[in-house]
Amino acid sequence: MSDSAAAAHAHHDDSHYWKIWAILCALLVVSVIGPLFEIRVITLITAFGVAIVKAYMVAKNFMHLNIEKQYVIYLLLTMLVFVFLFFAAVAPDVMKWEGDNWVKPYVAQESSAPAHH
Repeated sequence: MSDSAAAAHAHHDDSHYWKIWAILCALLVVSVIGPLFEIRVITLITAFGVAIVKAYMVAKNFMHLNIEKQYVIYLLLTMLVFVFLFFAAVAPDVMKWEGDNWVKPYVAQESSAPAHH
């Protein structure tokens, strides 16, 4: 453990980590209950908004990124940029509904199956 990480751990007692863990568990409950309302905006906010907050809290409190050398943060940001670039590159192909040799069996089954009430 580096000197700065040891100093950060010494600064926080174990109750700090339990408090962060409890907050993360509460946010988990919110992100699970949110989609039960079946309102798209609420689902998106609870799914993505809460996930971003939880990721920030884990990185700040458990990974101690706020006390690491500056290049670690640059590496993390670079990796996130690569993830977004990958998503932007594959999303047009993956999110298509039709095309040559493009089959989504679950879509075909839903549209061709008779409606049962």
